[in-house]
Amino acid sequence: MSTPPLSGAGMAGAAVAGPGGFPGAQAAAREVNTASLCRIGQETVQDIVFRTMEIFQLLRNMQLPNGVTYHTGTYQDRLGKLQEHLRQLSILFRKLRLVYDKCNENCAGLDPVSIEQLIPYIEEDYSKHDDRDTASQLRFASEERREILEVNKKLKQKNQQLKQIMDQLRNLIWDINAMLAMRN
Repeated sequence: MSTPPLSGAGMAGAAVAGPGGFPGAQAAAREVNTASLCRIGQETVQDIVFRTMEIFQLLRNMQLPNGVTYHTGTYQDRLGKLQEHLRQLSILFRKLRLVYDKCNENCAGLDPVSIEQLIPYIEEDYSKHDDRDTASQLRFASEERREILEVNKKLKQKNQQLKQIMDQLRNLIWDINAMLAMRN
C-alpha cells in the first residue's frame, strides 16, 4: 500500500528538523508508505528519549543559584545547551505529530482490528495447529496401530510355532529318556 508524497507542511517540518529529519528526503518526497512512516516515528521517539535523557543529564550537572559563586560563562554555556536541546525536542515532537497524523490519514479507510485479536494466545495458537495436526496425528496413529496389530499377529504365529517345536522336543526327550531307561 503506497500513499502520495507528504504535503508541503510535512516536508517543511522535515526541513526544519535538519539533520535529524526524514532520512533520504528525496526518497521520502517520491513515496512514503505507512510502514516507513512507522519506522520514522520509531526513530523519532528514540531521538526524543535520547534528547530527554541529555536534558536531565544537563539539569543534574547544573548548580542551583543558592548564593554560591559560580562561573557565569559555564552557566551561560550550559543554559545555551539546555535551550538548544529543548528547541530540538519541540521540533522532534512536531515531527512525531506530523508522522502520527499522516499514519492516521493512511489508515483511516482500514477496518479497525481489536487489540485482543492481534495478541496471539496460546490456546488460539494450539487450536489453529490442532486442525492440521490432528488429522496428521490421527493418520499416523492409525498407521502405527495397524503396524502393531500386524506385528502382534506375526508374533502370535511365531509363538505358536515355537510352542509346537518345544512340544516336539519335549516328546523326543521323553522318548529318548524312556529308551535309555529300558536299556538299563
